[in-house]
Amino acid sequence: MARFKYQGRAKSGKKSGIVTAASKREAVVQLRDKGIKVLEISEIPETLLTKELTLGNPVKLHDFVIYLRQFATLIRAGISIVEATSILAEQTESKSLKRALLLVEQDLREGTPLSTAAAKHKKIFSSMFVNMIRAGEAGGNMDETLEKLAVHFEKQHFTKQKIVSALAYPVAVAIIAIGVVIFLLVSVVPTFVDMFKDFGGELPAITKFVLNASSFMQKFWWLVVLFMVACFVAIILIRNNKSTKYYLDYFLLKMPIFGKMLQKAALARMTRTLSSLFASSVPILQALSIVESIVENEVIAKVIVKSRHSLEQGRSLTEPMKEHWVFPPLITQMIAIGEQTGALDSMLAKVADFYEREVESATDRLKSLIEPLMIVLLAGLVGTIVTSIMIPMFDIFQHVG
Repeated sequence: MARFKYQGRAKSGKKSGIVTAASKREAVVQLRDKGIKVLEISEIPETLLTKELTLGNPVKLHDFVIYLRQFATLIRAGISIVEATSILAEQTESKSLKRALLLVEQDLREGTPLSTAAAKHKKIFSSMFVNMIRAGEAGGNMDETLEKLAVHFEKQHFTKQKIVSALAYPVAVAIIAIGVVIFLLVSVVPTFVDMFKDFGGELPAITKFVLNASSFMQKFWWLVVLFMVACFVAIILIRNNKSTKYYLDYFLLKMPIFGKMLQKAALARMTRTLSSLFASSVPILQALSIVESIVENEVIAKVIVKSRHSLEQGRSLTEPMKEHWVFPPLITQMIAIGEQTGALDSMLAKVADFYEREVESATDRLKSLIEPLMIVLLAGLVGTIVTSIMIPMFDIFQHVG
């Protein structure tokens, strides 16, 4: 929502202030409803203090799925697209989606098609959504199109949640382990330093290592913080640059244990998206262009680009896929059968179902494997620090005895 500064006149006299609305026209209507005749109004520019900051997609996938489900239900009930958009703008809990829907509603009331109005908000409505809505408008089956979109994003949300749940545990344990180690090195180990100095004997190598690490953490803790911040910033910069993101995605796909799971998730997303687009009669070249931009994996995206060029030159869609390790024979064979039989959308849907089940079972296996490994890792780190302190303590007790 934008903020507008206004000057106006009411029955009680001159009025001025700030009003929040989706557009200048809506702001004027709001003030008019309050009995204020607007004399002058201007939008207040956003600053870092007033701008709503978001990371990644501003609308959660869960909120978007709910919006699609409700939209399909309202359209099926005979409510117009304009009124349905107005109702959903009021109901949604997502501020970003609410703001976009209010602007879309305004365009709809001016006679703009939904696909054109949605295309103005690329951060909210993906190119896949826009093109499937455009196909639904042309075919006159908007409720079916919205239902297909809802099913697509629900499956995508389910797969994403499985990946997140599989990675959440090791990340959480790793953070706890780092916190515990830092606490021990900064708060506990220094209390034994003077005791070991008074002892005067030769300390074990493991004890020297832990004491040196403790001394470093106390003196140069800011370097550790700076390093962590630098790593975080570097990852963001790498992900935002297509050329460097390719190497990051390549590395992630080649990782032991996690790589296969991430590969299956990316392939499930790609095949599900293509299947949904083909089922909505989106032209194949346009569908491939859409998938390139939303697959979220540059390794797969580059192969899709080659596949599109292959089609443009009159060759098969699967030729570049067969030459790349990221595409297993199952995908290339199923796509080839789909091309020959004219049932490419159903073949891709079957492949997507297969890989979504594979991701589900892989994440379950991964969680059962990683939980004990992370516990052993945490116990090993803490045990190493405790052991480094206990060994010289036993020597001191023996010396005193």
